[in-house]
Amino acid sequence: MANDDSKSYRALHRPRSEFASRQAYLEHELSIMSPRRWRMNLPFRDYRFEAEDWVPAMAATIGKIVMVAAVVAAFAGPLGLSNAFVIENARYEMLIAAILFVVVFSGFLNPTANLAGTHGPLIPLVPLIVASGGHPMALGIMIGVLGFVLGVFKGGSLLARLTSDGVCGGLLLFLGFIGMTSQIKNLYAWANGFDLGYIAFAVVFATIVMYAYLEHLGKRWLAIPLGAVLAATIAFALGAPFEFSTEPGLPNLNPAYWWGAETGWKLGLPELHHFIAAAPFAVLAIAMWSPDFLGHRVFQQLNYPKDAKKVLMNIDDTMCVAAARQVVGTALGGGNLASSWGTYIVPAAIAKRPIPAGALLTGLLCVIAAVWGYPMDLAIWPPVLSVALIVGVYLPLLEAGMQMTREGKTSQSAAIVIFSSTLVNPVFGWSLTVLLDNIGIIGDKERGQKMSRTDRWIIPSIVFIVLCAVMAGIGMFPGIPALLESFRELH
Repeated sequence: MANDDSKSYRALHRPRSEFASRQAYLEHELSIMSPRRWRMNLPFRDYRFEAEDWVPAMAATIGKIVMVAAVVAAFAGPLGLSNAFVIENARYEMLIAAILFVVVFSGFLNPTANLAGTHGPLIPLVPLIVASGGHPMALGIMIGVLGFVLGVFKGGSLLARLTSDGVCGGLLLFLGFIGMTSQIKNLYAWANGFDLGYIAFAVVFATIVMYAYLEHLGKRWLAIPLGAVLAATIAFALGAPFEFSTEPGLPNLNPAYWWGAETGWKLGLPELHHFIAAAPFAVLAIAMWSPDFLGHRVFQQLNYPKDAKKVLMNIDDTMCVAAARQVVGTALGGGNLASSWGTYIVPAAIAKRPIPAGALLTGLLCVIAAVWGYPMDLAIWPPVLSVALIVGVYLPLLEAGMQMTREGKTSQSAAIVIFSSTLVNPVFGWSLTVLLDNIGIIGDKERGQKMSRTDRWIIPSIVFIVLCAVMAGIGMFPGIPALLESFRELH
């Protein structure tokens, strides 16, 4: 009799009626899938669609609208571009992501490559990039090239292997807490803007009760759609202002329009000095990829059954896809900065679903939202946006971080990574704590003794020094002037 490993997904699939629970059925689906890497994967032959796939698809679409608009707006402000430009470019980016990459790569060609989303942690640095003389096209191309090199040479998986559970758990705790508190502050700032601050309290309180009850039922994968509906209903019922303003239509699809000297970005094509100015930020962006991608894969591991290793996100392949998406999107005129799509992979892991089916639904919803226009207004409405991010990304990150730091040895590393991330940023905290953890100063000392000298301290030391040099050059250390700016003033 043939071994189960040699059988196809279609042969191993069993109907839902044969399982005692929905969860058992979904876990069986994960364990029998065997995605074809860089070969055609087809629905019903290699995977199936389930109702749960709509959850990450809806979360990802909401997150995409919000994050892309935030990146483009961060560029548009210093460049003096209008809100109309922001909306049109965001719609353009959603079509690029959905049609060229979400469907083609994650849906068909490589279902273990997570969707290429948006680089949220880089958004606060965008005004500094523009002020330093960076050009959106120069930055995007450099991020894509560096990311592709890291992915091809398997640098992402190497850095992930060198990161212990304590370091990773601490990062998840830090990112989850910071993200959640920032969204609650944003909600209060929005509600206080029209003197109805109690709306923010009502929305957050109702969200807490809803999330706790879904946890009790074991249905927290429903948190995003239910949370978004609940937040919108409460906010509207209590008098919060809202109106649809984005009309149906297509954005300009001509790259020459976007990179014209008098149209689109109104910048023309970049020159050599633009690439030089953007280089430090591109290096930093790629450095941020590794802890981000690692956190997404770990979240799958915590929620999937242990025998579902074949469907786990491949970090290096995800880097290659994100890098390709960055170069193509930038060349076509988009302003997105690519990374692993967190608002997709986190809800998908909670719902116990693999990447491909939800990816196809995400592509469909992104096209509908971009062309229809009106869903974009609803998705970026503060109560819907904040609640979707809190219950879909930040609360689950906190839970995963707590699961990974229950032991004393891991909690030491987690505390240091949170401490050092608060001092500077998560890139500094991650790189410093990986070095301290691997050489045995903190954390599990036996783990470091089992590693080679190269893995133990040479690679972590090089990574830490290079990243510190980049961050010092662009002024990311609190209280210390940017070295590049000081150098320019001297010359």
